[in-house]
Amino acid sequence: MTTLVVTGGKPLNGRVRVGGNKNAALPVIAACLLTDEECVLENVPRIRDVEVMGELLRQLGASVAWEGASTLRIRAETISSTEPRADLVARLRGSVLLLGPLLARKGEAILGAPGGDFPSRRNLNQHHAALRALGARPREAGGFESPEGLKAASFYMLEASVTATETALLAAALARGTTQIRHAACEPHVSELARFLSKMGADVSGIGSPTLSITGVTKLRGITHRISGDFVEAGSFAVVGAMTRGHVLVQGASEIDLEPVVAVLRQFGLNCRTNGDELEVRPSQLRAAHRVTTGLWPGFPSDMVSLVTVLATQASGATLIHDWLYELRLFALDQLSGMGADLFLCDPHRILINGPRMLKGRSLDSRDIRSGMALIAAALAADGVSRIAPLETVERGYEGLVERLKSLGASVETEA
Repeated sequence: MTTLVVTGGKPLNGRVRVGGNKNAALPVIAACLLTDEECVLENVPRIRDVEVMGELLRQLGASVAWEGASTLRIRAETISSTEPRADLVARLRGSVLLLGPLLARKGEAILGAPGGDFPSRRNLNQHHAALRALGARPREAGGFESPEGLKAASFYMLEASVTATETALLAAALARGTTQIRHAACEPHVSELARFLSKMGADVSGIGSPTLSITGVTKLRGITHRISGDFVEAGSFAVVGAMTRGHVLVQGASEIDLEPVVAVLRQFGLNCRTNGDELEVRPSQLRAAHRVTTGLWPGFPSDMVSLVTVLATQASGATLIHDWLYELRLFALDQLSGMGADLFLCDPHRILINGPRMLKGRSLDSRDIRSGMALIAAALAADGVSRIAPLETVERGYEGLVERLKSLGASVETEA
């Protein structure tokens, strides 16, 4: 277990480039199992979650090889197993994305309980409902089977789940006929998977809308594809700049993808501008945003809740943060009170913050990717030394984090 040691109180300045979107990379990697031809993926973030997904594909019989720093070559000419290794599955929430391709290619998928952040809160009911609608049936010994092949269907999702929508798209890409998915998730990474499948040969329409139609084909082709920039990572570095009263230029994420995040940052009085794939943050006098609520895309993303909660500790006035999607993110932030933040956890979904408050360094527990990054942002703004562990939790979603923080002038070191 690695500890990140942060000496705070220093403005961060400079420019930083974000990597590929983790939430786009994982479903696109899974989609490579749908063809026996080679796929080349560019701008892939070299993070722990991606490494685990790559190892899962290798164990299933695919060849997966890095070329340079951010290119993956994947070929699943044959699939030798329909049961991904349980220990790897337990480390990655995104392992659920293997269900669709395995059913489509092999007619069977046996998957243990996916891990990752908040596994008890993120059930698979909608994933399984989509697979059943497409003709898969539960196996007595666990998993699903579709010995006669998957068939197109039209169905409504009770929840606009990102990974459930992606699971349905992946399964339907080789299914006979046209599948319609209503109340589909609209996040940029869902749209990227839909475009990827279209380039492979499936006919996908309604991309970016809550109604997706996909006409499956008997064979998909291998392609070259560049993963889009990670807008959550860009928002994270913007908060780091704002927390430390620094001047930071974040490059590599789409201005359109960043719009829901930037709109809320401006509510806090943050002096920032976007231009193409650049987000510039300048020193600002922060004010309370009063109320921030997550929403289905293009609403404010839940992945940014922890970071704006930390930002609110430095804003003048009271801000209520309401994350109706997940509650455990907010529990992790209760640690801020030990740093001197004035906050009140109203219930599992709402937290009230009064600012500004001078934060003081202390030992912190990184319980999930996003709250871990938020606590690092708090430590960078705090007076004194903080220790955040395990760093590996945060590194599941942020590539080369320590090096990039140092490039902005942060005083950070690691210790075993």
